[in-house]
Amino acid sequence: MTAISSLTSDSLPNTANDVMRVRDTDLNLLHALLQRFGMTLVMVADAEPIPGSYWGETEAGLLGDKLHLRSDTPLQSVLHEAGHYLCMDPDRRAALNKDAGGDFDEENAVCYLQILLADHIPGFGRERMLSDMDDWGYTFRLGSARAWFEQEAEEARAWLIDKGLVDPLLEFRWQCR
Repeated sequence: MTAISSLTSDSLPNTANDVMRVRDTDLNLLHALLQRFGMTLVMVADAEPIPGSYWGETEAGLLGDKLHLRSDTPLQSVLHEAGHYLCMDPDRRAALNKDAGGDFDEENAVCYLQILLADHIPGFGRERMLSDMDDWGYTFRLGSARAWFEQEAEEARAWLIDKGLVDPLLEFRWQCR
């Protein structure tokens, strides 16, 4: 069984300044990537609350097909929430309001998917995503996001293939579940 323990509101970092943020990337490229899946990015003014954010603070928020973010939102948060949107079933997606829900297997698939998505953002990529996940507070039984991704994530990969999000070569099918 894949072992990931999710962040809790008590473990959510308030100052992880070294992670890559929305302001550090080309917003147009990020928008184009997520638009391929039917998502719309909605920028929120700095210091304003982020609508639909499950965690609050700087974390991205989901309301329907809209992903809300600020310039200080971590890219890992944007891609994690996008991963939730892509992985949830159509009924949950239609009613999406802040809490993506899902089970343990889906959460693991979301984590795997956010790592794959990172390769589609110039200047970010898989290596930085893995590092940022560790820095932000994701915890894995094997001690790091990299160890989980490389050694223990076969069930997450199989889940993504089974649900039609990626093909057996882990290439995106550019569709939601």
